[in-house]
Amino acid sequence: MFILEDPYVSDLLRDTIEEQGYCVLRNTMAAEQNFSDNVPICDDLQLIQAFHEKQTLYSNSENSIGWIIQHLPSTNLPKQIDIFKNKVLFRKILNELYPEFYFRELRQEELEVFDISGLKKPFILKPSYGFLSIGVHTINSNRDWLKAIEEIKGRRLKTDKVFPEEVLSTEKYILEEYIPGKEYAIDAYYDRNGKPVVINILEHVFSSASDVSDRLYITSKEIILDNLDRITRFLETIGSYVPLRNFPVHLEVRIHQDNMVPVEVNPMRFAGWCTTDIVYYAFGINPYVFFMDQKQPDWRDILKGKDDKIYSIIVLGKPDENPKSECIGFDYENLLSRFEKVIEFRKIDFRKYPLFGFLFTETDKNNFQELDRILTDNLREYIVS
Repeated sequence: MFILEDPYVSDLLRDTIEEQGYCVLRNTMAAEQNFSDNVPICDDLQLIQAFHEKQTLYSNSENSIGWIIQHLPSTNLPKQIDIFKNKVLFRKILNELYPEFYFRELRQEELEVFDISGLKKPFILKPSYGFLSIGVHTINSNRDWLKAIEEIKGRRLKTDKVFPEEVLSTEKYILEEYIPGKEYAIDAYYDRNGKPVVINILEHVFSSASDVSDRLYITSKEIILDNLDRITRFLETIGSYVPLRNFPVHLEVRIHQDNMVPVEVNPMRFAGWCTTDIVYYAFGINPYVFFMDQKQPDWRDILKGKDDKIYSIIVLGKPDENPKSECIGFDYENLLSRFEKVIEFRKIDFRKYPLFGFLFTETDKNNFQELDRILTDNLREYIVS
């Protein structure tokens, strides 16, 4: 069963639902897909009944959380979702694993009067309920703190109009210690027996220690095989604190030496904006079928012949400081010509969302410089004013 919501339904997700005949909740986004009669369109009561019978539900977007809270209150889903969406609650639950990890929640109006002089720097400031990297700041100094507060004030009204409060709220923020190490984004699900199954592992590449953007994620045979076992064990640990069944997650962690610390866990979905689809284009794994049919990837077989390739998700976010003149277009063709091989390209309505689009690319390991270039590119040369 699927709940489809804004902001984006990919062709792969739509076509998979069509081909498999999965049940979909009746709403505006489902109607926009123009499904054939092969796809059962369920009203609220039908989906509630089907969930109680099958217990397998996927949503492409956290915009569906409001519906789940309203219509499935007697199930475990609302509580499980809140544990992961509420970053403060999540830290409290895992406090036994990380007893010395510092975090604190502050209301938006408390930020200006909070004294950070005694805190170890750097530290991270981000919304307690967040999405993408919106509102995330690395604080290295008092100057960074004051700048972050000003940016939060300026961004608040804009983001509140775009995302529901269950997805992104600017009312409360979590201040937490900086987590060192490489960052990884993982798509996984807990099967009907509570066993975690890893669908994809991406390394989140940053341009510097202070970079918090979502510009570049890469995956490869090496990245997956080097991290698969320890990430699976870590998911088992999470499952021992929060029992989960038939539950998809998008997990972000940082690994430093042998220490793995979660950055956050996003419930009921894989990577946002259907970007988990990269695993289909790279390795032939359909993440939606694997979850619905409880299939587990045979990674060593799947990754044969992939030794020299890097597969990337490139997020074309708007510059933080937009040009003075209004953006009326984006030169996509010019940008696409800079890459060795584009395997998927998605335009996003940049007038509505803080993004120009997404690229999925295949790059030879010897040509990593093309990824280095886009990592630090402010995209201004492609903006049409």
